[in-house]
Amino acid sequence: MNLLEKLKPSVNKRSLLLVAGCAWTIAGGILISRALLELYSIHHYLISELLIGGVFGIIFYMVLFARISKKHITRITLITIDNPCFFSFFNLRSYIMMAVMISAGILLRKLDIINHEILYTFYLTMGVPLLASAFRFFSMWKKSKTIA
Repeated sequence: MNLLEKLKPSVNKRSLLLVAGCAWTIAGGILISRALLELYSIHHYLISELLIGGVFGIIFYMVLFARISKKHITRITLITIDNPCFFSFFNLRSYIMMAVMISAGILLRKLDIINHEILYTFYLTMGVPLLASAFRFFSMWKKSKTIA
């Protein structure tokens, strides 16, 4: 076994589902908590913003994120390596997309070019499908006692 193999942070495939669920929970939790804190401090139309963010978040999950999370779950369960790298819950394309989305969110907030009520309602809209996807990973982790 070479040095890189020894140093590789690896987990079994079932644990990789748990890692993915935790990563998606953190991302969704950050967006939702930031959105709720900011929207509460603005609170002009809090109830309507929560409804808009929640409804569009659910739609976004059903249209896009359900398919994305299913694709990642399938990819993880089909990995042929016994103990894949801890970070292989995403493929390269997904890491790039995540970096672009995080950067865009930070830039939009820092440049202050979008009304904060709209921006944080969008944060909420993005956080909901991330959390829903996380629950899907956790559910698969719980169900899949046979995945090594």
